[in-house]
Amino acid sequence: MTETIPVAVPRKGRPLEAVLDRLATRVEDSHHAPERQGVDVASIADSISSILRYEKAITKGNQTATDDVYDRLADYSDLSAPGRPEYTLLRDDRSGRPRRIVFDSVTIPLGDVELQLIGREEPFRALRTHDFAMGFDSADLVLEEVVELTADPLESIADLNARIDPHDTDVRVVAGLGDTVYHTLMGRPECRPDGSTAAFDRAFVREYEGPLCISPRYERLVEAVLGTDAIDGIEFCYPQNGREEEAAIADAGLGVYLTVTGSTARDHGLELGERLFPSETVLMQNLEEATDGTSIVADLFAGATADSELTV
Repeated sequence: MTETIPVAVPRKGRPLEAVLDRLATRVEDSHHAPERQGVDVASIADSISSILRYEKAITKGNQTATDDVYDRLADYSDLSAPGRPEYTLLRDDRSGRPRRIVFDSVTIPLGDVELQLIGREEPFRALRTHDFAMGFDSADLVLEEVVELTADPLESIADLNARIDPHDTDVRVVAGLGDTVYHTLMGRPECRPDGSTAAFDRAFVREYEGPLCISPRYERLVEAVLGTDAIDGIEFCYPQNGREEEAAIADAGLGVYLTVTGSTARDHGLELGERLFPSETVLMQNLEEATDGTSIVADLFAGATADSELTV
């Protein structure tokens, strides 16, 4: 009998798209051939990503749907053909809490096992509670939940496992998917002492006293990547009333935010400093729940990725 391996994934967003992209690429490159069973993994992955982008645009008011949300939900979740994904409705966090269609699940045959991706709001926590043996989530969540805070800054995703207390959780990071953006230090030139041309880096923070603007959900992450000694004399502050992060950092003078190009930061008069820590979608495994089937899935996803910041 074919073993089904449930894997927790985010319900929407960049991490889910990274999982789908990796799945489509690795299945095509590997010895697994689900297309022989009537399942085109690349088409399924592309369809899920496209639907979720469309639904996000509707939720944000950038797109207008011609049919009712329940009609769309029923159409997306048509299970008449093998490998068709299912979707579900959630209340979005945006103003008015609109209903949003998000990913629920899909099952992909992989020869000896069936891979079942199941959407969860907090995949990492689902692994911590042993509800799943495997899952994907942002490396940021691992820092926010379980890594030990020390005076030494955490500079690499590859160092995450060494900073996880084995008495706290059985979950470990297995592989990265290469969808990397960076938590970057940035500041206004006026934040430097008079006449200084010092770079905005960890050394600057160690000597700095004053406000440091961050997203409130990243307080523990920032402590981990800067080190506890470096934040002595620093007062965390946060964007208020939905204000964009770069504008709030410009007001504070110094801050940390996720950046890709940094163009918006420069538009607010900010200089980009050191890339403090990479944010990347990672595959995690609960070591106590490992089986031969989970090893097959891990091997499928853990192929070498040149863009990944993770080497384990």
